[in-house]
Amino acid sequence: MTPHVILRVVSKFLIPLIAMFAFYVQFHGDFGPGGGFQAGVILAASVILYALIFGLAEAKKAIPPSWVRIGMTLGVLLYGGTGVMTWLLGGEFLNYGVFSPEHPSHGQHWGILLVELGVLLAVASVMVAIFYAFGSRQPDLTEEDW
Repeated sequence: MTPHVILRVVSKFLIPLIAMFAFYVQFHGDFGPGGGFQAGVILAASVILYALIFGLAEAKKAIPPSWVRIGMTLGVLLYGGTGVMTWLLGGEFLNYGVFSPEHPSHGQHWGILLVELGVLLAVASVMVAIFYAFGSRQPDLTEEDW
């Protein structure tokens, strides 16, 4: 029998629910409290819980560090690219009304959604990268030195 079987079973049930809640916070962030930053931290928490229960090596197999770096880059590019796109369409930086001139509220909705997706990607990736960096450190003292 493997140790911590209850933790493993409960976490297999909770991790998808935590990730789903992160996406709920993400897609309802423009209607109420929440958004990309909160959703990114919640999504990263699900990955960190996976790493704590199943081990850092398994977490790095599930979400490789290269994906984390790509997520950080895409998040910043999506956020900044949305602002640059508003410039190219003739508006001010991050003035989303230019996305739909006949219905500025639609443009606002799509602009906020794109920016918040960029924030979600960047924040979740950075939080996972920080965890991977600290989790990968080798202890200065061996067990015998304690």
